[in-house]
Amino acid sequence: MKNDKNVIFTLEDDLGNEVEFELVDVVSYKNDEYAVLLENTPHASDFTILKIDSLDDKEEIYVGIDDDALVEKVFDIFKKSHPDDYQYK
Repeated sequence: MKNDKNVIFTLEDDLGNEVEFELVDVVSYKNDEYAVLLENTPHASDFTILKIDSLDDKEEIYVGIDDDALVEKVFDIFKKSHPDDYQYK
């Protein structure tokens, strides 16, 4: 099911540029949670997956993932949950 709340937020990329993303889902895998994001542009098609780390009950940080196999596993879980919601490459 696609996220109907349109949670939009801004993150900073590696070069310090601000990029706006839509949170399309949160995937749980091996006791961790991962944010599945889509850049908030009209023709965005590349998903970004970040690990969600809780700092406390009110604040979270989003951490990049260096393990390509982990990213693929989380993305596979997401695609199985949303087979018809998006066009996958």
